[in-house]
Amino acid sequence: MIDRYLLRYFLAVIDHGNFSRAAEQCNVSQPTLSVGIAKLERMLGRPLFHRTNRRVELTPAGAHFAVHARRIEAEFNLAEAAVAGQRGRRTVRLGVLATISTALVAQFASVPGDADEQVELVEGRERDLLDRLARGRIDAALTILRPDNDRYAREALWQEGYGLALPASHRLAGEEVIAAEALADNVMIVRRHCEVLAETSHHFTTRGVRPFFAARTTNDDRALALVAAGMGVTVMPDRHAAPGVVRVPLAGFDHVRRIGLLFATHADPADLGRTATLAAVRRAAAA
Repeated sequence: MIDRYLLRYFLAVIDHGNFSRAAEQCNVSQPTLSVGIAKLERMLGRPLFHRTNRRVELTPAGAHFAVHARRIEAEFNLAEAAVAGQRGRRTVRLGVLATISTALVAQFASVPGDADEQVELVEGRERDLLDRLARGRIDAALTILRPDNDRYAREALWQEGYGLALPASHRLAGEEVIAAEALADNVMIVRRHCEVLAETSHHFTTRGVRPFFAARTTNDDRALALVAAGMGVTVMPDRHAAPGVVRVPLAGFDHVRRIGLLFATHADPADLGRTATLAAVRRAAAA
C-alpha cells in the first residue's frame, strides 16, 4: 500500500519543478524527500522522474501515475473535510493564456461564495501552459487551440482576429479599416508575447513600413495604457479594449486565433466541465 505522504512528495516535485523546493513545501529535508521518492519508485517498479542538473521531468510512467495521484489526493482532502464536519472545497487549477483580455479574465476570477470550489489561476504563455498540462500542474488551460495539438481533450469557446489599437485622438481613429501604408510615419508599441508577432512584423515590412518602436512590453494592459496616452499604436487581439483606445481593423491582416479549454490527462473533462469555474468561463466567453 502506498502511504499518502509519498503521494504528497511526488506531487510536490511536480508542482515545484525540483526536489529542494518540493522539500520546503512538504516541511522535510531534501534527503528525506529524495528517499521517499526512491521508495515510491521501488514500490511501483518504474522511475517516475528524469533527473538532470537543470530540472526534473516526469517519465512516461510518472505522467501516467500523476493522473491517479491527483485524484487520490483530491479525494483524501474531501474525505478529511467530511469527517471534520466541514464542507470540502474543490480547487480548480486553471491556466490562462497571458494574452487573453484582463477584463474577460476578471469575469471568472472568482466563483460564488456558496460554491463548493475555489479557483487557482495560473497565467502563462502558450508553451508554459502546455508544459504545466503535461506535468499535471493545472487541470485545464484557457489557451489557443492548435489543429496539431490533439493530445488533450478540448472545448472550443470563441475565436477572434487581430486589429489596430489607436489613441482615440488619432487622425485615423474614425476609419472603418486602415492600411499598413497609412501608418508609415507612426510610432508603434511592440507586444512581445503576441502569438502573431512575426506575422505582424512581416505584414508591415513587406509594405515598406518600418516604424520607430517607442516601447516593448510583455504586459498587454500596459500596452493599452501607452496607446491611450498617445505614445503609439499596436496590433492586438480584438477583445482587448480600454478607455481612450479605439479598435480598427488592419487591412489584409486576416490572422485569427481560436480560444478554448484544454483538459489535463488527469482530469475528467465531463466532471471538470460541470464546475462553477468553467461555467463562469463559458459565460465570459459568450458575453
